[in-house]
Amino acid sequence: MKLKQIHRVKTITKKEFVRDYVRPQKPVVIENLIEDWPAYDKWHLDYIKEVAGDREVPLYDDRPVTHEDGFNQAHAKMKMADYIDLLKREPTNYRIFLYNIMKEVPSLKKDFKFPKIGLRLLKQIPMVFFGGENSKVFMHHDIDWANILHFHFHGKKQCILFAPDQTENLYKVPHSLITREDIDFDHPDYEKFPILKKAEGFICELNHGETLYMPEGYWHYMKYVTPGFSMSLRALPRKPKHLLQAVYNVFVMRHFDNLMRRRKGQAWIDEKNERAIAETHKKHGLTA
Repeated sequence: MKLKQIHRVKTITKKEFVRDYVRPQKPVVIENLIEDWPAYDKWHLDYIKEVAGDREVPLYDDRPVTHEDGFNQAHAKMKMADYIDLLKREPTNYRIFLYNIMKEVPSLKKDFKFPKIGLRLLKQIPMVFFGGENSKVFMHHDIDWANILHFHFHGKKQCILFAPDQTENLYKVPHSLITREDIDFDHPDYEKFPILKKAEGFICELNHGETLYMPEGYWHYMKYVTPGFSMSLRALPRKPKHLLQAVYNVFVMRHFDNLMRRRKGQAWIDEKNERAIAETHKKHGLTA
């Protein structure tokens, strides 16, 4: 794969952000966007344990998807305090994914602001994500094709991104939002997945208090270098074709996939994974 470092800026104006990144749909890391947030100094694992330790949280691991899994269905549950103790004690594959902690702990809303940076951010759904050392989030893109501001706290996190025009090089699984789950994007198997060599993307390492802008429809793979957590704010896609794709994903694709899981069971999952390789290789003129 051809990965280049995501461009970094210390600060940025609304005009610069829209002109240089939103309109051309390019990612960027903004290092000092949230220095004036109370969260910048307060949001560490111990603080979250203090204010939300008694909340039961949904946990996800890196097991392959099966036909029995519902959409974003958790694999386990645990008290937040116990989970944070686990993160600090040892590596774990358990992650918190798309969790609306503000609903559970409204006082956290006082710790951040919605940046006035040229995106119409949705104020109802600030979501948080937690992970242990070396835990990974498989390569995927979001169902709503949102523009995302991803704020990282506590430790380091590696992010690999691909623009939507790279989809044909990533072994996308049909009727889903993921690539083949057996692809290790840290160490790709180019004998099994040779088309990955053509993929051109971006990479960065996020530190505490830094913000990553992910344009609409971008594929993203995340690895927690150390235990930590992030929060995302999102804005609806600006391009009409991307908005239509989001509507299709939410109201057609997701329901069709769930129907086929019920009808065909694990055979549907296996078929999709086989098609991911066959269809990708066919597009590039490779034969079995």
